[in-house]
Amino acid sequence: MTAVQDTSRAGLISGFLTRAGWQDSALFWLPGDASFRRYARLTRGSETAMLMDAPPPLEDVRPFLAVAEHLLRLGQRAPRILARDEQAGLLLLEDFGDTTFTRALAAGAPEEPLYRDALDLLIGLHRHADAASIGLPPYDDALFLREAHLLTDWYLPAVAPAVASGADIEAARAGLTATLTPLLTLARQVPQTLVLRDYHVDNLMLLPGTATGSGPQGLGLLDFQDAVIGPVTYDLVSLLEDARRDVPPALATAMLARYAAAFPQIDPAALDLSCRIMGAQRSMKIVGIFTRLSRRDGKHRYLTHIPRLWRLIARDLDHPDLAPLSAWLDAAIPPAIRTTPETPA
Repeated sequence: MTAVQDTSRAGLISGFLTRAGWQDSALFWLPGDASFRRYARLTRGSETAMLMDAPPPLEDVRPFLAVAEHLLRLGQRAPRILARDEQAGLLLLEDFGDTTFTRALAAGAPEEPLYRDALDLLIGLHRHADAASIGLPPYDDALFLREAHLLTDWYLPAVAPAVASGADIEAARAGLTATLTPLLTLARQVPQTLVLRDYHVDNLMLLPGTATGSGPQGLGLLDFQDAVIGPVTYDLVSLLEDARRDVPPALATAMLARYAAAFPQIDPAALDLSCRIMGAQRSMKIVGIFTRLSRRDGKHRYLTHIPRLWRLIARDLDHPDLAPLSAWLDAAIPPAIRTTPETPA
């Protein structure tokens, strides 16, 4: 934002807080992440709340509001909405505290109880008869492919600039479309449900007063504004194939077995294949996103996670039905160039 935009935004925020009755609160901005949204904690005596600043047209708070209210109706702990100004892109939210799973793990909390509770939350959500009863777009081929093409549009030019002409990129995109489309059909041979899309340890909260491993009812949900209706496996791999954190393979295997046991009606082979396809698609997408964050937005710290993502992709591709995708990657982005892009000068 320019200085004029900053001043204008500050005025909007001040007016919003006055209308919400929080004009006398202290405001502390939290560190930013990958989006254009930013958050501040408000304190007023013993009370706290969270301000979401999502400036239009870069952000739109309406999907967040719709999904938050739907999750609350389903009995999940999304933040309650205390005040809203949709046109200005401002929300006042219930404060879930500071204990993300990421912070709990960094402080020495045992992994298995946290992942078990997160997995059980997904099981409960996927069992709910009304989970998909919300007017959200489907996770269709067009969206899956648009995401996957971030790999060809951003990562490929960053690691192979000599061959990344417009024609080269279009050929790579066409090859990925042809290869991935039939796999997406296979990935949908599992039930469809509400997909939160960013279900991982950075967006899972231990609610205040909740002990580690006390059950999914003590967990709060964040960052679900991009939710869609799609395969049940997507949020599973979002949790267990984390782009920013190594999840021990034995733990991931145990959690998938726990999920499969909760849904014996789902064919285990179909579940495994869907997880691999969703995992590969998601990791390829994030390789592209992290490259874009560096090249376009100057946020270079995400590049450190790209080697992990390639390891996850390799693991998911170790299945006969994913051989076409493996072959496409070997031709379009050979292992020798699957490197971390250089930070732009």
